[in-house]
Amino acid sequence: MTYTLPDQFSALTPFLAKWAKPTESQRQAERLNARPAQLQEFYGQIMPLMDSILKFLDQHPYGQLPEEHRPLYWLAMSLAEVAPHVELYGGSTGVPYAFEESRFVAEHGDTVNI
Repeated sequence: MTYTLPDQFSALTPFLAKWAKPTESQRQAERLNARPAQLQEFYGQIMPLMDSILKFLDQHPYGQLPEEHRPLYWLAMSLAEVAPHVELYGGSTGVPYAFEESRFVAEHGDTVNI
């Protein structure tokens, strides 16, 4: 499926294929398979837009986000997945000195987030 973004967020279009994933498990898998430079690039591009993204998404009641805006929401959710790895772990895709992440399975990891 080809996703698009509202015009004011079109600068994020190059990140749709990798980071606009509807489930937590898919977003985690993308982070784990990314290179540190990919995490940092995505973070650097989306972070300055987050206030605007959240205001845009907040126009819709919880659970009623129109389908065409879901990829933008999924990008924001991917930032939540990526940000600690850029801010705290220097771009490492995993958590240093921690258990292997594949040992943990999110209870709702395959739930589509809208």
